[in-house]
Amino acid sequence: MSANTENLDKMLALWNTTDETLKATMVEEALEHNVHFADPNHNIIGRAAFLDMVKLVQRQIPGAVYSRASKIGFQNNFCRYHWAIHLNGELLMPGFEVAEINDAGKVVKVLGFFGELART
Repeated sequence: MSANTENLDKMLALWNTTDETLKATMVEEALEHNVHFADPNHNIIGRAAFLDMVKLVQRQIPGAVYSRASKIGFQNNFCRYHWAIHLNGELLMPGFEVAEINDAGKVVKVLGFFGELART
């Protein structure tokens, strides 16, 4: 497994982890210090802000399970993939992300979109 994929997997696993020490370790290993994360609800910069955001969302949607819903498509230092949030076995929200990975394999930027993109 490449460092890119491994760090994307760690970033996803953060959302499903309740162990605070493990979350802090995963953030440091997977994300660049000045990671930028933006979705319709958040626009944050930095590992600490990312960790705070994950904790907030976990409090808002306790028991939610976050998963990747597609393979990861890579192009240069960018990638894209679909994700899903399930609660009690039911799909709560699908989504899509585009991420930038640096040459060391750490996540630099994530742009998240909620819902399905309608085809014309």
